[in-house]
Amino acid sequence: MSDMARENHGDLIASDRVEGTTVYNRQGERLGHISNFMVDKRSGQVRYAVLSFGGFLGMGSDHYPLPWSMLNYDTEKGGYVVDLAKDILDQAPRHLPDERPDYDDAYGRSVFHYYGLIYPW
Repeated sequence: MSDMARENHGDLIASDRVEGTTVYNRQGERLGHISNFMVDKRSGQVRYAVLSFGGFLGMGSDHYPLPWSMLNYDTEKGGYVVDLAKDILDQAPRHLPDERPDYDDAYGRSVFHYYGLIYPW
């Protein structure tokens, strides 16, 4: 069990504890880790977890915004689980680690649409 799962007993978690957490798919394959997440300035709601995926030893990996609602925390794994196969990420919206797209409504709609979700804002 990871340190995060052992030390956080309540429903809230500090952002620095989420960053770096492993993300798995339903098949148990490690997809990557949470690089950061995007929070709505006004509502305080987390909209996206940014998944670092691909590359080798963190080099050459791309960042994939995943709607936060797609992630479910699994205490046994000590990480987040998403219902995604690795090949789905091949065409998913992404950006390089040193770039950041404008997380505006048009971009949000394209990300949510890609994953078959309704953009709620």
